[in-house]
Amino acid sequence: MITVGEILDFVEALAPESMKMDWDNVGLLLGSRTKPVTKILVALDPFEDVAREATDWGAELIVTHHPLFFRPARNLTDETGVGRTALLLAANGISAINAHTNLDCAPDGVNDVLARTLGLENIRIITPSGVTEDGREWGLLRMGTVPEQSLDAFLSTVKTALHCPGLRYAQGGKSVHRVAVGGGACADEMAEALAAGCDTFVTADVKYNQFWDAADSGLNLIDAGHFYTETPVCSYLAEKLRAAFPAVSVKISQSHQDCMKFF
Repeated sequence: MITVGEILDFVEALAPESMKMDWDNVGLLLGSRTKPVTKILVALDPFEDVAREATDWGAELIVTHHPLFFRPARNLTDETGVGRTALLLAANGISAINAHTNLDCAPDGVNDVLARTLGLENIRIITPSGVTEDGREWGLLRMGTVPEQSLDAFLSTVKTALHCPGLRYAQGGKSVHRVAVGGGACADEMAEALAAGCDTFVTADVKYNQFWDAADSGLNLIDAGHFYTETPVCSYLAEKLRAAFPAVSVKISQSHQDCMKFF
């Protein structure tokens, strides 16, 4: 029988804890390593809708990108979303594993998946943070190339590939060819994209002044949304888990969606 601990070891082999940012919280955040697992629900976030779906499906484990507990919890009550989620998972014997910034930085993780989803070629890490035991570089941002095209054409590609309801962007006054990507809140890394000679940067959670800074610097800056730039990695996780544990049923959450809507 496959256990939570075995699955945790596998996830941490894909995205070692040593690759996470110092402030992050990753790994087994709820449950027991010895718990047998027959069903795994994969999602971007460990929110209440995901916990209910896992309960209804009979899953013993959820594997997510974002952590259940991001900051130290002072209490666990049904008066908060995190509390309700944790109580629901615990009441139904469901464990929770996550790989966050370690999966952002890992080879084939969030940002490699994002780059491939957008059709980038010649993909590489902009600023490597280290090298794995098998000689592969790891780090946060990725860059690659697309056939030179107008910004409007590339915006259409991004929106279609990521199934975004809309995009926010600033024009840098250049066509698109050398593209940097950073899933989620990576706009603070804009200087790295510029230093690498990129004309375009796809990320999320961009602030007002950052759009101005990008335009002033001649960089096309595209905010495709936190959920939409990171959720493609769920398919990667599910695929890897199915291949490693063929006796376990693995499903991507169908209920979890971006809470931000466009009117």
